[in-house]
Amino acid sequence: MSHTAARKVEMITLGGGCFWCTEAVFTQVKGIVSVESGYANGELPTRPTYEQVCTGKTGYVEVVRLGFDPEQISVAQVLEIFFTIHDPTSLNRQGADTGTQYRSGIYVEEDAHRDVANDLIRDINDSHVLGKPVVTEVESLRNYWPAEDYHQRYFENNPNQGYCAAVVGPKVDQFKATFKSLLIGQ
Repeated sequence: MSHTAARKVEMITLGGGCFWCTEAVFTQVKGIVSVESGYANGELPTRPTYEQVCTGKTGYVEVVRLGFDPEQISVAQVLEIFFTIHDPTSLNRQGADTGTQYRSGIYVEEDAHRDVANDLIRDINDSHVLGKPVVTEVESLRNYWPAEDYHQRYFENNPNQGYCAAVVGPKVDQFKATFKSLLIGQ
């Protein structure tokens, strides 16, 4: 009698500017088993709305919460992709998107993930590869809420929408060119 061991799924939540961009990339990564756009680390005691988060007054950041299979992709590889697809040296902005809701952040549920993130940031800063220090915050995940349904798989469902065509599409293309071996189906 054989049985299949249950797959261990680890979770990490990433804020890299607009969640549409981050989600669009990670839905294509081998070993990522779930991707959900949401809001994290804010101060409201109830689920915030997109409109509330956009004011920049809630403390929430737009994030994607990832479930990944560590036998297929390591947390370090997840974070290497993350640091490549957004500007981790830009405080409270990504491109034209400005405000604390677009800050760069890694929100962890496991101390081991915090250690990997902090080590990677230290290595990036020590190498001066980005020319400026990384401002990505590394904190424990708190007050996480899924975003509204219409934000889920936004790029996939709206590829010709203006922001998607001008901003999200090029980020996805950059990811595909840089991380070919990590694409689903490769």
